[in-house]
Amino acid sequence: MTYLNIMNNVLRRLREEEVTSVTESTYAKMVGDFINDAKVMVEESTDWSALRTTISINVSTGDNQHSLAGCGDNVKVMSALNDTENCYLAYQTKDWFNEQLYLNDITEGAPRYYTFDGLDDNGDTQVLVSPRPNASQTLRFDVIKRQAELTDNTDVLKVPSKPVIHMAVALLARERGETGGTSTAEYFTIADKYLSDAIAIDAAKHPEEMIFRTI
Repeated sequence: MTYLNIMNNVLRRLREEEVTSVTESTYAKMVGDFINDAKVMVEESTDWSALRTTISINVSTGDNQHSLAGCGDNVKVMSALNDTENCYLAYQTKDWFNEQLYLNDITEGAPRYYTFDGLDDNGDTQVLVSPRPNASQTLRFDVIKRQAELTDNTDVLKVPSKPVIHMAVALLARERGETGGTSTAEYFTIADKYLSDAIAIDAAKHPEEMIFRTI
């Protein structure tokens, strides 16, 4: 669903006039702010299938610092692997990496480990890999990549639209203070119901992630 369609869905539920542009008025811009707030809440509620993607990184000899391009700082790594060597990358702590880089002799070889290393100049998450690559290799990071803020009429929402619409209505109803019959608490209850249903449907696509084993 497009950003403009979402906004008009919200406006109708608030008994407001529809708009032809998401920046048509000051009120429309405020509604847009709350829609984006609701989007963030929904995005961070679970690991949505629609937000799953793979970042491929081509590493060169001696280069052990790389960026997850386009992911910003709000990213979750589900798994990582060395595609060239056909092996998974294991997470290690920054202290472990400091030991490898500064306290021990630096080893070179095919990367087997990774850790997070702040942000680059574009605001994207950086990772360190170890051992330091001794040849060109391809690494793959399966991540949860949150969508950028909706700004244009035709921007398409990736996560389910119903929870976002009803969460935005609830937030706007709380801000306005009156809604003509439905309390703010009821709106939040409705939004939570849509969200829990959407999570249940999406979780069924990844049943292996719902299995818990005792160790």
